[in-house]
Amino acid sequence: MKTLILGAGYAGLAVATKMKPYAGLEALLVEQNAFHTFETRLHEAAAHNTRVTLPLAPLLRGTGVELEQASVEGVNLDEREVTLKDGRVLTYDTLVVGLGSVTNFYRIPGLAENASELKQLSDADDIFNFVNRAFSGEFKGVRDIVVGGAGLTGVELVTELAQRAELLSKARGLPPMNIYLVEAGPKILPVLDDALRGKAQRTLEEYGIHILTGHRLMQATADSVTVQTQSGEQKVIPAGKIIWTGGIQARDVLKGEKLEKGPGGRVAVDDKLRAKGYRDVFVIGDMGLALNQEGKPVPTTAQHAGQQGRLTGKNLMRLAKGEEIETYEPTTLGEFVSLGGLMAVGWMKLPWNQKLAITGGIAHVMKRASEWRWRASID
Repeated sequence: MKTLILGAGYAGLAVATKMKPYAGLEALLVEQNAFHTFETRLHEAAAHNTRVTLPLAPLLRGTGVELEQASVEGVNLDEREVTLKDGRVLTYDTLVVGLGSVTNFYRIPGLAENASELKQLSDADDIFNFVNRAFSGEFKGVRDIVVGGAGLTGVELVTELAQRAELLSKARGLPPMNIYLVEAGPKILPVLDDALRGKAQRTLEEYGIHILTGHRLMQATADSVTVQTQSGEQKVIPAGKIIWTGGIQARDVLKGEKLEKGPGGRVAVDDKLRAKGYRDVFVIGDMGLALNQEGKPVPTTAQHAGQQGRLTGKNLMRLAKGEEIETYEPTTLGEFVSLGGLMAVGWMKLPWNQKLAITGGIAHVMKRASEWRWRASID
């Protein structure tokens, strides 16, 4: 059974590291980088240059999975062909697609051209370098930062940036920069309940972050954004760096006559995580539109991507052995939001579907524990 695994994000890497050498099973992981990136920690790299990658080769030892460092151009499911950007074409018996998502700029004028993203290591490097330049004695121009989108990524990013900016301001005797968090919706962190959200908002305010909820980003230029309030009032905010974290969409690389897509371009999958109409194709992580036990879309989070990947890796081994594959049953273990340093807020799942709210240092430890569990799962 010739198997291709596309992408070494949380989903794809979980697949590969759950596999073992088996007679008749030929597995190849196709990934453009030689490393795996902890995307949930990119905000730390952006602010503090924290190391957030792991080399892939050691992780694949003992799995029987080979690594091909290449970029995927497109996938023709009807022809069972994967075209690489260097022109090569790979074929497969079984395919796993875990290529993740790209930023959705929602066609906001000037945003894609002028805003930074936070999707990969080079994005974090770009932001880190800007903050350092902004606090150099030679810097000319606007030093303020505007972050669009007050979900998990946006909130975690602004808190880390605020901490870094405060340190540099004191160390170099320069005035602090303004950091704006712009959100079209009425509140930050909609995934949290009101009490935890309130705690997070107070922490952001203590950092001096300007929280602009109910403000829709209308336009971006090289050095400013235009926002509009719910009453229709518009104002221009000067910005030396614009960062957009306000939405994602699935990578548009799959083609097939029977392919079904849902919101955000996500591919509809069955209860085994196979693309509907293509029983030999598993689509996992941000690209797959899996449903939970209530028939609602599973969130595009790292923990769910890891769950899907681990199950798919085990199911590939079952297929190779001629066994029945298992059904996907998602579970959300909790959600924690880092607020800089040793501060975090969030909740963890308890028996009987109860939730335990946690804040402060303990929440920080719980967030780190989830990352340690992920690391242990791929070793």
